[in-house]
Amino acid sequence: MKASPVEQKELLRLQAMDTKLAQVEHQAKALPQHAELTALGRTLDASKTVLTGRTGAVEDARIELARIESDVQVVEKRIARDTDRAQHTSSIKDVQALETELTALGKRLEALEEIELAVMERLEEKEARVAETDAERATTAAQVAGIEADRDELLVDLNRQLAELARDRSAIASSIGADLAALYEKRRVVGRGNAAALLRARTCSGCTMTLTGSDLEGVRAAPADEIVFCPDCGAILVRTEESGI
Repeated sequence: MKASPVEQKELLRLQAMDTKLAQVEHQAKALPQHAELTALGRTLDASKTVLTGRTGAVEDARIELARIESDVQVVEKRIARDTDRAQHTSSIKDVQALETELTALGKRLEALEEIELAVMERLEEKEARVAETDAERATTAAQVAGIEADRDELLVDLNRQLAELARDRSAIASSIGADLAALYEKRRVVGRGNAAALLRARTCSGCTMTLTGSDLEGVRAAPADEIVFCPDCGAILVRTEESGI
């Protein structure tokens, strides 16, 4: 393929622009905030699981407490009913039977109240654990919000840089012939970003390998408007007064 030396030099500008674009893109993807947010996301997921379990335990305790409170109410109503009966009956036998039942009901009520107190204490402990988990999650969420703000601020600047670089790249690419541009893009894919390199002091700036022997002679013999390639990395070699050939 043929291309004027001036057009070949434009490939170096295009390569420099692509290298800078890749660097800024990598910088945007490698921001430390990304890793921090991922770690905090895992923390929030784990704490959500803990919160679900603790919330379930609270609900279980509340159901148990409601059941015991219902039992207490039943016993209290029976005590009130039997007490009223005992006060309004003239039968000694009935009074004795009622007093026996009231004694048993009193013991039952006392036992239920002890259980009720124990369940209430457990419920308070479980509610405190839920509150603790909520507070931890709120703290983590605040950290996430702060880090996201920092990340977004950095990304605004990096995206601005990318837009400016893309604009400048487009301007350079438009000055290069379609065939040469297509060749450059092909070499960029094959070379994983390394498409064009300056030949300086007989050394390829893309792979830093120095040309010797027949490889060097071949490049020396090639006309100035002929496209030549690095025999080691395959990049388009751009020859200038710095090439040393």
